[in-house]
Formats: sequence, structure tokens, C-alpha cells
Amino acid sequence: MSDLDKAQTFTRKNWKPGETFDPLISKRGAVGTQVVRIDGPLKVAGAAPFVAEIEVEGMVYAAIAHSTIARGRIDTLDVTKAEAAPGVVLVMTFRNAPRMAPTPLYLTQPLAAGPNTLPVMQDDAIHWNGQAIAIVLAETQEQATYAATLIKVTYVEETARLSFNDGKPNARVPETIIGEPSTVTIGDAEAALSAAHASVDHVYRSQRLAHSAIELHAATVRWKDGCLVVRDTTQMVNHTQWTLAQVFGIPPEKVRVSSPFVGGGFGGKSLWDHHILAAAASKLCGRPVRIALSREAVYRLVGGRTLTEQRVALGARGDGALDTFIHEGIAAGTPHNDWPEQFSLVGRQLYAADTFKIGQKVVDLDTLANTYMRAPGESVGTFATESAVDELAEALHMDPIDLRLRIEPDKEQTSGRAFSSRNLLKAYELGAERFGWSGRNPNPGQRRDGEWLIGMGCASATHPYYRLPGGAARIRLTADGRATIQMASHEMGMGTATAQVQIAADRLALPMDKVRFEYGDTDLPPGTMAGGSSQTASIAAAVIAAHEVLVTELLRLAGNDSPLAGLATDAVESADGGLRAIGDTARHETYASILARAGRDELACEANAADPTEYQKWAMHSYGAHFCEVRVNAFTGETRVSRFVSCFDVGRIINPQTASSQLRGGIIMGLGMALTEEALFDERSGRIMNPSLAEYHIPSHLDVPEIDVFWTGIPDPYSPLGAHGVGEIGITGVGAVVANAVYNATGVRVRNLPITLDKLIGRLPIPV
Repeated sequence: MSDLDKAQTFTRKNWKPGETFDPLISKRGAVGTQVVRIDGPLKVAGAAPFVAEIEVEGMVYAAIAHSTIARGRIDTLDVTKAEAAPGVVLVMTFRNAPRMAPTPLYLTQPLAAGPNTLPVMQDDAIHWNGQAIAIVLAETQEQATYAATLIKVTYVEETARLSFNDGKPNARVPETIIGEPSTVTIGDAEAALSAAHASVDHVYRSQRLAHSAIELHAATVRWKDGCLVVRDTTQMVNHTQWTLAQVFGIPPEKVRVSSPFVGGGFGGKSLWDHHILAAAASKLCGRPVRIALSREAVYRLVGGRTLTEQRVALGARGDGALDTFIHEGIAAGTPHNDWPEQFSLVGRQLYAADTFKIGQKVVDLDTLANTYMRAPGESVGTFATESAVDELAEALHMDPIDLRLRIEPDKEQTSGRAFSSRNLLKAYELGAERFGWSGRNPNPGQRRDGEWLIGMGCASATHPYYRLPGGAARIRLTADGRATIQMASHEMGMGTATAQVQIAADRLALPMDKVRFEYGDTDLPPGTMAGGSSQTASIAAAVIAAHEVLVTELLRLAGNDSPLAGLATDAVESADGGLRAIGDTARHETYASILARAGRDELACEANAADPTEYQKWAMHSYGAHFCEVRVNAFTGETRVSRFVSCFDVGRIINPQTASSQLRGGIIMGLGMALTEEALFDERSGRIMNPSLAEYHIPSHLDVPEIDVFWTGIPDPYSPLGAHGVGEIGITGVGAVVANAVYNATGVRVRNLPITLDKLIGRLPIPV
């Protein structure tokens, strides 16, 4: 009997994540079917209220003035012309701002959301180019924006740390990499590298990237009776609530944060200085405030992906088995923030080797704080590791997929934990067949179509499984047989609300049209943030816990006259809009009937999710196999991705329609990282030089081919419903698969993202 077959022998009461198997793991119902997003009609009709569209009586509009130096202090600050400008209600600077505490830094406390440890507009100090030095409130947005340009400021500059290369000799070793050791050493990796039959040893670089969600960062804030009410475009309502309470010195219950619709997040829609400034200015002027950052202001105030420099060295025996795996390097950071780009986590579990040397350092610079961006660390870490594996395969005269077959691990290498589920080789098998990998010419530069050079590449995708602690769910059953699931989680367009309705419908044995999911408000039971591709499992675990409580209460209410009388909770299951005895279909009663007999209009039950112990016991990761075909113009260096196929091993798919959309979206974001995106940084001034979508180039429709995504469909026995997250796995490995395909097309190995024309022109074989 397989693990998944065993799942059918467990009743609901027996199931605990990480130990046994969710009894619904392989049952068919709403889960697994294609369902159009339930928020779709509102959005396409323009009826979904986004934050910057919410009107509040008496509201004023905000604009921010930014520093133009990277480090120093304000010498003179003249706001008289701004204060006298038409419509201006308030100009707030460090001179008149309310006293506020610094934001508790994210990860230092369970609900901390601060992007850094700096006080916000509390003194004259400047810490990065673009820092807010004033906020202007006016009756219209145009008036506020104009008045901000009238502020005059001079500075006393200090020497700023802006050069990544100059800072490398002083790079520090962080205490941890998001909780994992900064360094891992197993055996003498350098000696093994020197003695290896074949080896590669190269440095790979990735550049700064900026968050560019379609919906700009915005908030509408007001104070009422000593309470702060915030409508925000955020991925973390509960974290924002708690952190704002700390900043303003009030109890968390006096802060309400709601975020019903978010137009893209990807890690950047968290708490930033503009939230605090808007709330402080609203308190000062006594009116509601709308703040909506311009695209340029997003690049000045909201962190992105920092640059990295990574060394990957691999040594192998003649049969391809790895003697050594070395992955070390440096990421840029700031002294007031501790979110390094965790690229070094990738190599700890991806391939088998006899010796390991893994380490990561940080260069502190006087810049905007780094933050999370879709698959932070894994996206750029896989560029380095998967490029190096491709280079090693060439050194061994071996097919890149063949090499991966030979270095497949049987457990997580640096921890020794067994994998809960790992089907990467199956993904390669299915993906290679669908893509037509057998038609690849292993010799670079051999396929041509006129002036176009054509190549193929492959690369692995990987991302950890996460289920975050602290979530709770409430299930409300009404006498008409309907259910509402309530949890302060988020819907950012990825289909969370739709997937959770599917999951709850199957858990409760109700049709989907009788189930609603309410989310995005701190007045609801606390939810986990939308991050780490964790929401599907995190919310599902809370719903499972609430369902346990609900069943217990329903059996109590059913009483002695019910067909369910005398049955324990582990002897019943949900079926046909109610409960029935396991193995006895005659003993069944609907929820509506139970409530009617008890004289109840509704029943509400709430519970916290079980602690996420599963990934303490098991090594839990998602995987994928990318295949890419590129066409490179031999004269201009223009690179076009012409075909893209990916097969993913991401557990059970809850909704194929929304999952495929998320996977494609991740791949498209990866194509931007691979070919077009770079936040250009002036090391003389610390200024981002291309803070607009006219100059910061994200992929357009013409840059993206049809993307074929599919999956193994093999559930993970130890996660809720066997599911893993799908939001971030798609971007991982994309930089490498494009670089590997470019090499196969041209014979030019690019180890510095993005792969732009200047890195190819003059190095390409010109057709005769």
C-alpha cells in the first residue's frame, strides 16, 4: 500500500501535519477542478475597490519630498513656500512630526513588520538617497505634488558607502540567513575540488531589481476616537496592525487594517515609511489622508532585490558524481536591515555531494533597505548553481539532464532530513519529452536560421515549502445550509479566495456556491501574511482546525434525536451538506437540520492552526524542470525566447487554472530578471537612475512566448491536502535556463544578469 493509499485509512481526527495524511488528500471534488477566480467579475467590471479609489469624507492628499544625498544631515529646510501654496493643509517635517518609536524589524518579533530599525522623520539624519524629508497634505493630489517641489533644503554631506566592490573586503557574516546558519562546512571541499576529475569554478552576478507591481503602493488612513483605521494595499494586515501600534504607542486593538484587494505584491507590499508618515500627518492635521506613491516614489521608498556576487565551484568524478559543492558569496545590505538575499540556501538540498562549503556575507551600504521579492534568494541562487551544473556537464561531455540524474540526492544534504516528497527527476522526464530535448544539438552555435542562432537549455527550479504559524480561522454555518470562512489573510490576485472556497467546500461537503471566504481585515481571526508561497497550506490548516471544533459542536447540538446520536467525532465525516457515520450512509443529518433542531440560526466555531511541525520533521521543497529555446541575432545580440516548457513537482494542485497562471507569472518575472530588468544605481550619489517603467524594462507581450506549464500531480503526504505553494517556484531557475540556452545557441557564457546586448555583441559567431 502506497503512502497516498494509506491516506484513505485515516479519519479526520487522526490527521496531524507532518505525521500522517490528510484524509482528503486524494479525494475528488471542488479541489482539483478548474474554477474561475471568484473575485474576477468584480475586477473586470471595475467594481473592486482598490485603496487609491476609496473616498473618505474630509480626506486630504499626500505627496512626499525626498532627500537627494545618500548620507548626512539636513542643514536648512525651508517649507514656507510650500505651506503658502494653494490648497496646502500641512507640511510635516522632522521639526513638527509627532514623536514615534522606531519600527520593530521584521522577523525580530512574531508580528514585527518594520523594514528597518530607523526612526521615521524624527531627526535631521539622512540614511539613503530618496529618504522622505517632508510630507505635504493638500486638498487635491495635484496641489500636494506641486507644493512638495517648493521645499528648499541644503545638507551637510557625509561620506557614504555606495560601492559594492569597495565594501567587499569589509563584508560581514550575518548571524543567520533567515534562521539558517550563515555557513555550512562538510568535509574539506576545497581539497576535494583540487583533486576532482573535472571541475568548474566561476563567479555569477545578479543586479538590483525594483518592485513594479501594477498597483502602486497606497494607503488611506484616519484617526477616530483614538483609533487608527488603515485601508492599505498590503500582504500583512496583522503585522501592519501590530507594528503601527508599537510606533504610535497604542494597543493593537486600537488599530484596524483592511486590505480587500491588492493589485500585485510579490514581497514589496509590506510596511514602509509612507504608511507611518501618512498616519502621523493625519493625526497632526485631524483629517483622513490618502497617500498613493508615484512610480518614482516606489523606487525611492520601497526596497527591492539587492545585487549578489556568488562563487559556485563543483568538482566531479568521471561518472558525474560530485566530490564537492561550493556555493559562497556576498549580497549587498544595509546596517539597519537584516534581510540578505538568501541565495546560499539553494545548494543545501538540491544535489548530492561528498563535501560542502556554503557561506554568505553581506556588504553594508548606505542605500534603501533590501526587501523580499518573489523567491528571494532562490531566484538568483538558482541562476548561479544551475549555470554551474550546465558548465560542469560540458566539462564532463555529458548531457545536462544526465548529470542531474547522477547527482540526485536521497535526503537533504546538509540537514540529513528525509524528503517528504521529491519528484524532480519525474519532472525532467515529462518535461524533456514534451519539449523535445532529444533534438538539442550539444555543440554550441550549430543551429541557425539565417542570422539567428538557436539554442536550448534546461535548469532546475526549487523553492521551500512553508506553512506559517499563528493563523486562525472561523467557520460560520447558517440555518440555510451556507458556510462562511473568515480569516484575516490576503487575496493579491493569485486566487487565494477561490482556492480556499474550493478547499472549504470539500472539507464541509457543500457545493461551492454555498461557501464564502471573507479575508483581508484585522477584525477577522488573525491570518498569516501572504509570503513564502505559504497561504494555501497555512489557511487550509486553520480551516482544518476550525472544522474539528465545528464537528464536535455539531454533534453536541444534534442531541439524542439525531441519526448521529452517540457518535464520536472520529466516527463521522462530512457528506452531502452535513455529517454522516463513516461506513453507514443511513446515519446522516444536514447542517441545516441540526441547527433547526437546536433552535439556532447559525453556529460559529474558531480555532488556531496546528503548529507547522511538518518541515521540522521532513525536508519539504517544491521542484521543477525548465526547458527553454532562444534565438539570438548574430549581428545585434538581440535575444528572443521562442519556446518555454516547464514541468513542476508542487504537490496536489488545488485549482489548475489559477495555479498555471501563477506558474506562468513567475516564469515571466524570471524572464525579466534574465533579460531586461536592472535598477541602475549611481555609486557616486546613491540614486536609482531609472525610476520609471519607461526606463526600467519589464517584459512586454512581445518578449514572452507561449509558456507551457504542467505538473507531476503527485501530492505531498505530509502537507494539508498534499499541496505546496505555486507563487514563487516559477521564477526560480529561469535566469539559468535562459543563460544555458544562450550558451547553447552562441557558445558565449554570460554569468552576469541581465543578459543584455552589450554582453553578447562582438562575441557572437557571425554567419558567413
